[in-house]
Amino acid sequence: MAKKEKKVKKSDAALTMADLLKMEGIQLTGLKKGQDVKGRITAIKNKAIYIDVGGKTDAVVAGKEFEFVKDYVADLKLNDEIEVQIKSPENDKGQILASIRGAASGYGWNYFKEKEKSGGEVTVFAKELNRGGAVVVAPFGFFGFIPGSQIGGKYDGDPDKMMGKKIKTKVLEVDQAKNRLVFSERLVSEPEKVGEEVGAIENLAVGDVFDADIVRVEPFGIFVRVNTDNKGAPLNLEGLVHISEISWEKVNDLSQMYRAKDKIKIKLINKDDSRLQFSIKRLSDDPWSVIEEKYPKDKEVEGEVVRIANFGALVKLETGVEGLIHISKLTGGVSVKEGEKVQVYIESIDVQKRKISLGIVETSKKNVIYK
Repeated sequence: MAKKEKKVKKSDAALTMADLLKMEGIQLTGLKKGQDVKGRITAIKNKAIYIDVGGKTDAVVAGKEFEFVKDYVADLKLNDEIEVQIKSPENDKGQILASIRGAASGYGWNYFKEKEKSGGEVTVFAKELNRGGAVVVAPFGFFGFIPGSQIGGKYDGDPDKMMGKKIKTKVLEVDQAKNRLVFSERLVSEPEKVGEEVGAIENLAVGDVFDADIVRVEPFGIFVRVNTDNKGAPLNLEGLVHISEISWEKVNDLSQMYRAKDKIKIKLINKDDSRLQFSIKRLSDDPWSVIEEKYPKDKEVEGEVVRIANFGALVKLETGVEGLIHISKLTGGVSVKEGEKVQVYIESIDVQKRKISLGIVETSKKNVIYK
């Protein structure tokens, strides 16, 4: 007797692949670009990592995305669960492209915090010069900074001599909120000397005044060296006078004011994190501290026009103190020109904003020309 063939229902024949997968207990997930999902690592090979994210195929992290996180991947293993961001739900090869930079970033910050705490070494690559130091590429694709003050004698304290080289460092500062990562080469190459300096710095007091030598002049400030005593032996310490601490007046070009090897007098204003910050302007009193007593409302004074702007004329009353004659007052034949001495009176003072509003004394109207 012939065996009867099983009749296939029409409804069965119409089942989709999704239906069949569902019958097998496999649930497909509709993924969207930019979506964050959790996945499980299924393979790490050929400079790529494959992750099961519940899609038709495993998501793949490859190419530049893999290079960016390769330090993080080195600590991963099969079946680890990680956070994944979908970059493309399906490319022209049918692949799901993904990124794990977010997971790597969190891991990286924790790594550097631990290195800061333990004092462990971190090898970085000196990529470019920037504002008195070296910008470096650190593990996990992070960018960091080595200040010139943290470069030792091995490189003559010169960040330019680091360029294109791998440098052994220690973590000096980690601030995730500010995306700030600072390294020190000296903590590796000159640990004993750094230790001596830290001890000497602890004995300094904010407000101390020093005779100093200028080491170098940068657009943002001048680096200085002061001589201190460390257990009876002389010790040189370096610090920075930021451009904002040069004068109570606005300073535009430090190279016109100072040169390397110049001798100056400075005042210590901060020594946080063993980094010395000095001031020149604070050797004298802030003129704004007594501004209201010295320049009461309606007082008449002589000033010098230092700048003409579209909003009015800036008048210097004394070092560090300027006021504004608003453009609305420079009408009806009343005007001024740069370099001219003018008689003005005090209309109002805003000490918090360091602003003074000036009026022109009537007797000076005939003597000024606005250009």
